[in-house]
Amino acid sequence: MCVRCSGGPLYFRQIELSFLPSKLTDHWSATWLRVLCFGLTAAAWVIAPRYVHSQEVAALPAVALTVTPEETKAPVDFEDGAVAEMPAGMMTAAPVEAMAASGDLKPGKKPVESEIIAEGLVSYGNYKIFASGFGERIFTGGIEYDRHSWGYFLGAQVDYVAEFLPFVLLDKPLHVDIFGNPHPLSAESIRQYVPGVGISPIGFRMQWMSKRKIKPYLEAKGGIIAFTKKVPSTEATYENMSLQTGCGVQVKMNERWGLRLGLFSDLHFSNGFIVPVNPGLDVMNANLGISYHLGQRAK
Repeated sequence: MCVRCSGGPLYFRQIELSFLPSKLTDHWSATWLRVLCFGLTAAAWVIAPRYVHSQEVAALPAVALTVTPEETKAPVDFEDGAVAEMPAGMMTAAPVEAMAASGDLKPGKKPVESEIIAEGLVSYGNYKIFASGFGERIFTGGIEYDRHSWGYFLGAQVDYVAEFLPFVLLDKPLHVDIFGNPHPLSAESIRQYVPGVGISPIGFRMQWMSKRKIKPYLEAKGGIIAFTKKVPSTEATYENMSLQTGCGVQVKMNERWGLRLGLFSDLHFSNGFIVPVNPGLDVMNANLGISYHLGQRAK
């Protein structure tokens, strides 16, 4: 077996094994990193909801409210004027009222607050925060699930968030350099549309004034976006890690339905150097949607 070390781009070096096909050895590292990334994301999607805290309260054991023998001497008036003693073991209203007043009588369970939001994202510009790409736009459509699982923090209701985007469309210049920027010698008006799909299994939402009609919120969620071509450039990857952050308000329309107005949001995606070149993109966007409250009607 022959092993030799060859130089690579930038600071990367690669070990080639003579008994393996050259195409396999060139892409072995990147391929397994992609498989590992997808595996961790899928595991987080399945496991995370099982361990988040909920608002459910364990059912209290049944309490038998009976009349002691000493209380059987209390007379009971009937409609015809007859008087009789109360039999032992009969439940009375007085102990129930006393327990309710003292707080000992509690409901068994409280339903968890949750909602589903049919949402869409429209980008309207680029800025350079975590990536250097520009001249590209992205559009998405999908479903977000919010579950009030993490109590309150800084006066805000903290929710667990997961998202699935069956529709993702990237609008980019056809001719770009290795970093995804428009080629200086090509016409930027010639563009290319690349479809994809996205999933964000881990996220949170902080929502203030959650019982009011207008509820400001701040949220963040992370996951993976996969495209049918390598984007933003041909030196990139099909799969990219994504991070979405945004703020806005949710407007309560009635007891079941609400409206999301997220006008200031950011979507970032890049491959995190699972290949030698890591072109990325940050887009400003508006996130709009319609929410539906699950379970018991909101109050």
